[in-house]
Amino acid sequence: MGVYLVSIEAREWFGEGEGEEEDEGAGGHGAVAPALDDELRRRGLPPYEPGPGAGGSWFEEKVSPSMKGFDAFCRDRLTEAERETLYGWTVLVPLSLEEPIRLPVGSAYADETVVAGAPQVLALAERLAGILGLPLDAIPATGANLELSLWFMAGDQVARTAAARPGAWAEDLDTAFYVAVYLRAARYALRHGCPVTYS
Repeated sequence: MGVYLVSIEAREWFGEGEGEEEDEGAGGHGAVAPALDDELRRRGLPPYEPGPGAGGSWFEEKVSPSMKGFDAFCRDRLTEAERETLYGWTVLVPLSLEEPIRLPVGSAYADETVVAGAPQVLALAERLAGILGLPLDAIPATGANLELSLWFMAGDQVARTAAARPGAWAEDLDTAFYVAVYLRAARYALRHGCPVTYS
């Protein structure tokens, strides 16, 4: 059990996947999709059409570590608007959005849906990764489910990397984990054209 950050396939985004009734009862992706399209049209933008996904694989990371250190780190280095963009969303889409879009659609975790743009999230996460000296070339690129979660939580690999590549990132692994997760989630959304959300 726990909260997971997961990618959404096109069928699920439009409420056509398994468990559709349950999703619709809570707002669900089937309700988010038309609400987002309506707001995009209101702004003079085309509706969002999800990409085909990753062909049999998907993004999934467990967001269980404490966010206290990560939140403090972000408060020291980002504006309130930037923090909202980086980790105040409930749905991440591969669209450029100058600011998050709030939709009156509830979910299991919130009374509204906040949609953020992956390019903006990626830019902020890359900035924080640079401040931390996060060794992104040594950290999994989420080619498999829970890859980042296991890398950070299992201990062996992260300990070896920290010994070989010491830096601020290794002094607070929970903060490093969240920076890496948001960065990888944004890259995944942009690479595969699919939304990412909490489940």
